[in-house]
Amino acid sequence: MANLQELYDEAMFDFSMGDWDACIAKLNTILAEDPQHFDAQLSLGMAYCRKGDFARAIEEGHKAEKMRPNEQLVHTNLSLFYMRAGDKQKAEHHGLQARIASWRGNMAPPPAAGSAPGDDAELKMAQAPPPPPVKTSVKVPDMPWKKKS
Repeated sequence: MANLQELYDEAMFDFSMGDWDACIAKLNTILAEDPQHFDAQLSLGMAYCRKGDFARAIEEGHKAEKMRPNEQLVHTNLSLFYMRAGDKQKAEHHGLQARIASWRGNMAPPPAAGSAPGDDAELKMAQAPPPPPVKTSVKVPDMPWKKKS
């Protein structure tokens, strides 16, 4: 698996340098070995987009969508790909899907079956530990401002 990670890192270096063909070749090698490598699939679509092949970018973007249909970045990329390809209606659709995915990510998971509302231990506030007892060896007078008579 480290071998695939190293290859992915090299592909991302090629991407950052604008060498789209080398990046695409390395990402395809990763996907041939591990067809479920989500990051490689997502990056492949973006590499095709940067190369200017919007039809292929859309195709690869939909493959990433099948892997993770509720992923915000998938829909953001697809919106970009469709906009660059000139299909504003589909671009807006995927832009909305990206917004919905971001809302889903910010919502708390529903409580487990059979539990009452408020029983979720993860959502309870943390309690501060009690302070340690104070030990003094000096007797402090009750009212130091009064003079002794």
